[in-house]
Amino acid sequence: MITPQNIFRHELIGLHVKVIDSEHEDFMSIEGKIIDETRNTIKIDVRDAEKLVPKNDVTFLFSLHDGTKVSIDGNVIVARPEDRIKKKFRKIR
Repeated sequence: MITPQNIFRHELIGLHVKVIDSEHEDFMSIEGKIIDETRNTIKIDVRDAEKLVPKNDVTFLFSLHDGTKVSIDGNVIVARPEDRIKKKFRKIR
């Protein structure tokens, strides 16, 4: 089960996400379902289009399946998904 404490160790594809902070204005308020993830980017399905958002310098607000919302600095999740899942993170309380 994905929780705010272990979201880093889980697959992000399928979660609802919103960009809540970005150094680049064009990425602000992009919102939708994650359909793909690479080392440096997240692909988001936004209504009739797909947007490719860099993880660097962006803050994401993820909505978990139970309705919980989690804000994460994209710099923390820069890694290939298969490597990020294996990576050790300090415990978040």
